[in-house]
Amino acid sequence: MSLDLDFAVNHSGRPATALTRRDVARALLAVPSGQALVSLPDLRRELLAAGNPLSVTFWESAKSILARIESGVATVGDVQRWLESSGTEPILLTRSYFVWPDESERGPVATEMYERMVEFLEQRVAAGEIDADALAAGDTDARHAYEELQERWLSTPLPDGRVPSVVVSDEQDQELFAAWDEEEAFALSELRRVLEGLPEPPFPAADLRSAAGRLRVTLTQTGYPGNVLRACAGLDDGILPERDEDLWLAVAAGISAPISDLPDEEDAARFFDMEGELSHEDSILASLCAIHHADWLAAVTALARYGPGVLASPERIARFIADSEDIDVEPDEPEDLEATEMLFTAVTPLWAHLGIVDKAEVLTPLGWWGLPKALERAWSVD
Repeated sequence: MSLDLDFAVNHSGRPATALTRRDVARALLAVPSGQALVSLPDLRRELLAAGNPLSVTFWESAKSILARIESGVATVGDVQRWLESSGTEPILLTRSYFVWPDESERGPVATEMYERMVEFLEQRVAAGEIDADALAAGDTDARHAYEELQERWLSTPLPDGRVPSVVVSDEQDQELFAAWDEEEAFALSELRRVLEGLPEPPFPAADLRSAAGRLRVTLTQTGYPGNVLRACAGLDDGILPERDEDLWLAVAAGISAPISDLPDEEDAARFFDMEGELSHEDSILASLCAIHHADWLAAVTALARYGPGVLASPERIARFIADSEDIDVEPDEPEDLEATEMLFTAVTPLWAHLGIVDKAEVLTPLGWWGLPKALERAWSVD
């Protein structure tokens, strides 16, 4: 594949006379950096002959970034910022934390809005409102104006009433929810498949009655763990199920799939404050939400197979997950095991409050009976 004017034209879908800096930049980045560097002078001459010379500043910036890529010193951020300095490339991450999906992951709405943004920026360049040379030279004021221009466009309704940033985010949310539901449905089917081949644990009536009694007291108390368990089960209204079994399973299921946040803290921005620190309770909820379906599946099925008396410490659970035949896992990496163990350090203390494990983090008869049922409940209820 040779990088010449024909390649740039085919890559962009525009005639040579209409190629923008962004078009040429994307063509240069589509081939190995060494090849792009070698081809740069000829491509520049071909565009000059076609009556579309671009600018000296652009070509110098292209040579500089390609040389840095070739030498291995350019970061992904450096390349992205150079592409954005073309004057018509949408900013990947705005100051308001709007993020464009990767090109391969854009749905129809995101694709449409991205193309509309590019068209809008091209119009602003033509009108002289964007100084691409100043952007390429790293001018701070030009960059700030470029960012502000895109922020306004993203938050301004189109003629049909749609707000670009809102509809793109909504589409991403729908795709995320659909993928989540699909993953959850598959995990539920696998859980049921495994449980069908295992004996039904005996119903520990006395243990359940005792654990539910303690749980009813805990759920009325302020602070940890009562506030976390209420949030997990969605019981912040203070109304508790009458039947002990319903209450216990609701809370146990909530640990696997938390239903709500802590009360009076609905502002999710606290989770994105890089300079702030999460509270102990927020950190626990964040850890619970970060555990994948596959990890829950592997952990609970392993405990169901081993039965009461098996150690269920975070370290042991991480090893159960790594060794599981019920899920596809990558070869063991120490950092992966450590990360899994850290997540489950939020789980086992909560399990202890429900009597799933004892003080020594050993699985109890109640945990053996109820943990698989709780997980099935978590994945069966909308």
